[in-house]
Amino acid sequence: MAKEAVEDESEFYSKAERYWKAVPATVDGMLGGYGHISSLDIASSRAFLLRFLKEGPTRTGTSLALDCGAGIGRISKRLLLPLFRAVDLVDVTEGFLDQARAFLGEDARRVRNFFCCGLQDFSPEPGAYDLIWIQWVIGHLTDEHLTAFLKRCRQGLRPNGLIVIKDNMAQEGVVLDDVDSSVCRGLDVVLGLVRRAGLRLLAQEQQQGFPDEIYHVHTLAMR
Repeated sequence: MAKEAVEDESEFYSKAERYWKAVPATVDGMLGGYGHISSLDIASSRAFLLRFLKEGPTRTGTSLALDCGAGIGRISKRLLLPLFRAVDLVDVTEGFLDQARAFLGEDARRVRNFFCCGLQDFSPEPGAYDLIWIQWVIGHLTDEHLTAFLKRCRQGLRPNGLIVIKDNMAQEGVVLDDVDSSVCRGLDVVLGLVRRAGLRLLAQEQQQGFPDEIYHVHTLAMR
């Protein structure tokens, strides 16, 4: 588990904050030099998400989405704002959120809140969100904090609301990245934490077409 890889929790979080403050506030910076995969990432995410937005008794609403680990708003701009009437962004790096206001352009008027906060300390507004999108950020949370955050996210959903995690998955176990101070968990480990948070898995998909040298990426929908 991640707790075995993280020796000093305080340093784990503060080192990550220092790392991201030094990263350029660009799409390429958000994607660790792999900016060219952004369009494919968004297209795959859109196709995955649309299955839950179709008409029907369990249809997920489209009023408000929460973008977790939002950075400069890449996902909000390309995925969430075209599908939802409004979004909230939360990120630990204030400089990224400042840049998001410019990056989103006219769409920034449909951002309800820009929250500058680490997810370990963030509580979604209860019963507010149709969708909580969590991408490439769970590795910056300890097991305990990720489980607790997912529980708070569950409380933040509207009826038929959805939580989506899209992230790197290790082949097995937990791998520590000492550069950006994160962990990469195996899919079975992540699914175990999802169950511990009291969430039910609705759909699971492996991203196709990404470069061979990066981790496999999986998308999980739950409520």
